[in-house]
Amino acid sequence: MVEKKATILVVDDDQHIRDLIQRVLESADYRVITASSGGEISGKLSSEEIDLVLLDIKMPGMHGFQALELIREKSDIPVIMVTAMDEATTLQHSFNLGADDYVKKPFRTNELLARIHAKLRRSKE
Repeated sequence: MVEKKATILVVDDDQHIRDLIQRVLESADYRVITASSGGEISGKLSSEEIDLVLLDIKMPGMHGFQALELIREKSDIPVIMVTAMDEATTLQHSFNLGADDYVKKPFRTNELLARIHAKLRRSKE
């Protein structure tokens, strides 16, 4: 039996970041769906079987904290915050809202992949 590729939703308003993450994830054999705003998340969660979300915080319109709250209303899938914000209160607020992990930009791609793999492995257990 062939194991299905994990599907990762990448939500970031920066096209270059989305493209970089998409290339890295696809080279690691993940299926990638992208969104440029938090407002797109609800539709993606409804129409796709998402295994993990990479979520930026600072976005126009619906920011990452609001998007995380929306995700938690609908799902318990792993969410990794990927953001340039590194204040302790931001980190704490992310975890209080239900984030599973937090990666600061700029990030090393091998670290991001390791964290994704760990979260996906634990969510299957």
